[in-house]
Amino acid sequence: MADKSIFKIAFILALFLCTTAAFSQSKKQQELEDRRQELRREIQQINSLLSKNKSQQKSQLTLIEDLNYKVSVRRNLIKVTNQQANLLTREINDNQHKISELREELEVLKENYAKMIVTSYKSKSEQSRVMFLLSSSDFQQAYKRVKYINQYAEYQKKQGESIKLKTSELQEVNKALLKQKADKQKLIAENKVAQVELEKELKEHQSLMESINKDLSKYAAQIKNRQAEADKIDREIERIIREAIASSNTKAGKKSTSKSSAVYAMTPEDKVLANSFVTSKGKLPWPVEKGVVKLRYGRQPSPIVKTIMIQSNGVRIATEKDAKVRAVFNGEVYRIIASKNGNPSVLIRHGNYFTAYSNLGKIYVKKGDKVRTKQEIGEVFTNPSNGQTILSFSVFNNSKTENPASWIYKM
Repeated sequence: MADKSIFKIAFILALFLCTTAAFSQSKKQQELEDRRQELRREIQQINSLLSKNKSQQKSQLTLIEDLNYKVSVRRNLIKVTNQQANLLTREINDNQHKISELREELEVLKENYAKMIVTSYKSKSEQSRVMFLLSSSDFQQAYKRVKYINQYAEYQKKQGESIKLKTSELQEVNKALLKQKADKQKLIAENKVAQVELEKELKEHQSLMESINKDLSKYAAQIKNRQAEADKIDREIERIIREAIASSNTKAGKKSTSKSSAVYAMTPEDKVLANSFVTSKGKLPWPVEKGVVKLRYGRQPSPIVKTIMIQSNGVRIATEKDAKVRAVFNGEVYRIIASKNGNPSVLIRHGNYFTAYSNLGKIYVKKGDKVRTKQEIGEVFTNPSNGQTILSFSVFNNSKTENPASWIYKM
């Protein structure tokens, strides 16, 4: 009995581990597929944006930036597709092994069932059954023999059902295996196409870089000028936020200390709004309906001149012409920030959090307006010289910047 219990526990444990492993693989496969589809959509958006701006005379700097970004996304797509194909290979191997085991089990079941049928056939006549019962030495033995005949018939029935179930399981695994093989071939074919496209883009990239390297100092100066303009806007936004924090502390009757002046003094309503904003972290909508992130948050080397470091306090999103800018959460328009040499920005407060939307061509709101999530607050400016439509978007916790990708859904 102990051996049977141990065997049963081991069988259940093995079944649980197999099921868990299969679920884990299936979940990983779905995650990779979701990521692959995201990257494919991103490439489609990039191609769409580039084709719409084809008529514009773009600078070498803009062209190489677009191409750099496209190559980066294409490489990620190839990498994710390879990961999917490798995972499918492991699943195919697992299923092939499972099919071999099922076939062996099925053979044993069929063999045992065939022996039972032969034995049953030899003793199936009513006469032989009656004789088997009448030859009993007493009533108790006769009762046991009746019970045995019934149990044998039931066991025979169960064996037949086991063969049916095992055959059905084998057919299902075979179907899954055929689908996995077809999916893998499809992924391999798609990756071949992506590899060809990548090679074309890399050749174009090399050609552009050769042209840029002939006058690298000129392009380095352009990159530095762009960074200086972005820094100027960032400093102005940070200055206004610090003023807002200082003003809130004064209204709250707090003495100005280094600690208090760094934190916005909130009303009970502000606290509710801020808590709601924090709860929505990672689920906020994009500030534009369609777009791709061309520059990520943080300090990073220029993709063109590696020795130049770019500091990004937010993200830069490439979008389509006349794209509407949307508030990512409920809040209040704290300030419309005008720029002497650039385009205006909108600063929205969400309790002690702020979101900034820069490089706008049109503005639909004014200072003090209450805005709702996804409410249109303006339009992104489109550069007439190169056709680019770029929104700069930042998130602040008091006066400290945070990575917008941590706040916006799938950024």
